[in-house]
Amino acid sequence: MRMRPTLSWAPTEDLPPATTDLEPIADALSTGGVLVLSGAGISTESGIPDYRGEGGSLSRHTPMTYQDFTASAQARRRYWARSHLGWRTFGRARPNAGHRAVAAFERQGLLSGVITQNVDGLHQAAGSEDVVELHGSLDRVVCLSCGTFTLRHELARRLEEANPGFGPVAAAINPDGDADLTDEQVGDFRTVSCTLCDGVLKPDVVFFGEAVPPQRVEDCRELVREASSLLVLGSSLTVMSGLRFVRQAAQAGKPVLIVNRDPTRGDRHAVTRVALPLGTALTAVADHVGIAVNDGTAGPA
Repeated sequence: MRMRPTLSWAPTEDLPPATTDLEPIADALSTGGVLVLSGAGISTESGIPDYRGEGGSLSRHTPMTYQDFTASAQARRRYWARSHLGWRTFGRARPNAGHRAVAAFERQGLLSGVITQNVDGLHQAAGSEDVVELHGSLDRVVCLSCGTFTLRHELARRLEEANPGFGPVAAAINPDGDADLTDEQVGDFRTVSCTLCDGVLKPDVVFFGEAVPPQRVEDCRELVREASSLLVLGSSLTVMSGLRFVRQAAQAGKPVLIVNRDPTRGDRHAVTRVALPLGTALTAVADHVGIAVNDGTAGPA
């Protein structure tokens, strides 16, 4: 029987209470060498829902797994129909105040790097440059046969040509760029294959049930080793891909600070968890340390 990936987490112990005190965050940034680990919660103010917060997509939607995608042509057809529609909205998302604050911290030399679990490219759109995309990015597509990478915009053009007039109304857009469509709405949607070898195309993202590339994990571990502290922004830390870096930092005696409205799986390792919206919290921290955050004139991802 195929095991499903871990999609939810519930506290089994008394966790430290949350706070609204931003002083520890400001102090860490003032010291410098802060490594940011961001999750879906930082993008909710850009109109992209998270997985597990209030109204999170997991309450109505099970993300595509790597095993299902590679095993079933029908699953791939359903995925690409939903993802193609979702990309139209996802690709228009703009960075919010949280992304812009992180970019401002980087420009001032307060960060040692950014690791993001998100696939939306919004950190880079806000101006961050030293970003490791732990789970990849939706703006790239890879052939599973020959390994060729292409831009998502090129695939979108090919899918438009293969499916003229395709435009059902989605019930919602999910954090992975997948739109909620019924089987009837998917209909006879046509997928396209690699132009070089006719192989299966997959977004360059790590699906649930798929391993993060080992070298990428090691690169992130090295960032943790070099950092003075770890600042988690908008992640429940439910899955091990992000939680392992929190555990590594805590075991090394580095302060772990979390800004997330709900309890997280890493709270017991943290010196503080601030329960405030990311945009509000990070803008206030930037003001506290005397850093200007731009007004949001950056373009879409």
